[in-house]
Amino acid sequence: MSTFEFSAQLWQYPGESGWHFISVPADISDDIAHLAAANRHGFGSVRVTATIGGTTWQTSVFPDSKSGTYLLPVKKPVRKAEQLTAGAAVETRLELAEL
Repeated sequence: MSTFEFSAQLWQYPGESGWHFISVPADISDDIAHLAAANRHGFGSVRVTATIGGTTWQTSVFPDSKSGTYLLPVKKPVRKAEQLTAGAAVETRLELAEL
């Protein structure tokens, strides 16, 4: 299986212009790490197609050593299109791009 669906909270990295992220649940992060072991890129990133609501885009998830999960960065155009703010529960779909 290379497609994952989950709900998780959108959060903002501390700082005035901090990036916004969704932490991929631990069990799904483990599956992604296993499936993409041979296809990791810089910093251990994994290329994905992400979908939130009606917005789909190409990006990468990045491993977070503190939480042991992957982080999905959510750009401002996506947050604006889907009317998302930090703290919102977000239904997310990730499809691994390279397997």
